[in-house]
Amino acid sequence: MLGIVENHSLPRTAAFFDLDKTVIAKSSTLTFSKSFYQGGLINRRAALRTAYTQFVFLAGGADHDQMERMREYLSALCRGWNVQQVREIVAETLHDLIDPIIYDEAASLIEEHHAAGRDVVIVSTSGAEVVEPIGELLGADRVVATRMVVEDGVFTGEVEYYAYGPTKAEAIAELAESEGYDLDRCYAYSDSATDLPMLEAVGHPHAVNPDRALRREAAARGWPILSFSRPVRLKQRLPSLSMPPRPVLVVGATVAAAAAAAGLVWYAHRRRTPYAQI
Repeated sequence: MLGIVENHSLPRTAAFFDLDKTVIAKSSTLTFSKSFYQGGLINRRAALRTAYTQFVFLAGGADHDQMERMREYLSALCRGWNVQQVREIVAETLHDLIDPIIYDEAASLIEEHHAAGRDVVIVSTSGAEVVEPIGELLGADRVVATRMVVEDGVFTGEVEYYAYGPTKAEAIAELAESEGYDLDRCYAYSDSATDLPMLEAVGHPHAVNPDRALRREAAARGWPILSFSRPVRLKQRLPSLSMPPRPVLVVGATVAAAAAAAGLVWYAHRRRTPYAQI
């Protein structure tokens, strides 16, 4: 065990994890669509439409135009949602909805990186109101997530900070500067080619359950390709992770409040293969 512990005389290091289909088996935000429906935030038609979007996400089969239309629809849908109500719904249903879909392999990796003295950072395009409590559940040290503008306690539907593609890499670079991370010795994990900038930012990139474009890139560059397939409740495999061991620090642009609804726009760009077009 002593052999894997970080030498603290060296620069600090971190492991950066994408969330959806990397740490958990589904879309983090879309998983809450039924709860948002039950809470009166969306109607039955919208709930069915987000359920379809979840299917598209898992299948990876939508083209760019379809995703762009759906992004616009969902971005408009969240306009006027009460921030506190969203937070309460997420808090009440987090363990029932998210705990069972956390990959056992990802939880083990998080444990191993912490044991090695590395910080664990969740970097997700989903909304902060969803990602922050998931990060706390996982025992992450920091979270980078999309946030939306909030006025008078409700979401305006406008995105304040979008954690996607190159902006993920920029957030990692800012963290490296503020926290003293040596990126050449850091790790990153993602399933999507849209996260190539994030993977390229570290010395140890890994493709997890990769889409076809990322699988090609990983094979061409000699990056490890990991297959995660065993969702399991944390308390069943690692009691120490079932209770958050540390507070999660939220990273990114300063705004009045974070918005779970922002996560509903993640998927519109999730499968856009050529990240250089962003």
